[in-house]
Amino acid sequence: MNIVKGFCLAVTAALFWGVSGTFAQFLFQQRGINIEWMITIRLLVSGFSLLIFAKFGEKSDLFEIWKDKKDAVQLVIFSITGMLAVQYTYFAAIKYSNAATATVLQYAGPVIIAVYLAFKNKRFPLILEVIAIILAVLGTVLLVTHGDISSLSISGIALFFGLASAVALAVYTLQPVKLMSKYKSSLVIGWGMLCGGIVFSFVKAPWDIQGNWNLQAFGYTVFIVIFGTLIAFYSYLSAVQIIGGQKTSLLASMEPLSATVLAVLWLNVSYSAVDWIGSIFIISTVFLLSIKPRKIKPIEERLK
Repeated sequence: MNIVKGFCLAVTAALFWGVSGTFAQFLFQQRGINIEWMITIRLLVSGFSLLIFAKFGEKSDLFEIWKDKKDAVQLVIFSITGMLAVQYTYFAAIKYSNAATATVLQYAGPVIIAVYLAFKNKRFPLILEVIAIILAVLGTVLLVTHGDISSLSISGIALFFGLASAVALAVYTLQPVKLMSKYKSSLVIGWGMLCGGIVFSFVKAPWDIQGNWNLQAFGYTVFIVIFGTLIAFYSYLSAVQIIGGQKTSLLASMEPLSATVLAVLWLNVSYSAVDWIGSIFIISTVFLLSIKPRKIKPIEERLK
């Protein structure tokens, strides 16, 4: 039963993330909601709530992480270059393109991680890593050109933020590894969100509300903050504890699928066969990179 629970939690996180991305597109493009304000509110509310859970649900010492100067510095760096950066670039990509394209482009992040680790460990990429890189590049080209390489199907700024969100996702994944091994994930992510929200409050204060608000807009905002952030992150972290990071990350690849289907059916986003092929190429890299490295010979060995 625990395995079933873990699978359900992982799928729940993916679906909530996908739906919240589509809701964000609606709010940004059709209700004029400010993305900076949305990010500030999302980080502040979710970060505070996660810390409350860490304190009373997990009986954690909330300020333990701040007692070590090195850890405190790493936490601040993670808050800005990881948590805040991945939120802003992703939402900006949604604003300038759509939830489907932004979410799929962000899933090029695992390929960036694979390339970085190869350079860091001073080794040639593995065979499947090379295939994943090729598929990610081809998928991105198909997605942003509709198969016509002479022109872009999305704006240059949308492409920039889409690729930037992939880089930010890589930083978000790699930078806090040591902190995650030392402290509970709810504590690290909770402080990361809260600090990121506090920093971004100087860019857009949470009380500086703009846009065309009605009950629908309010409901979507609540969903993004509560279900698409707080519950989604908690579900994902719980799934990791139950079924492991590998299976959880694979199930989380349902996020771009749910975002794409909802964007096409609800917001009438144009998504051609070429776009679907490009999306499949990019998402498939998650599965390729999940295969355990020890089963694959490095390229240099294959060349001998």
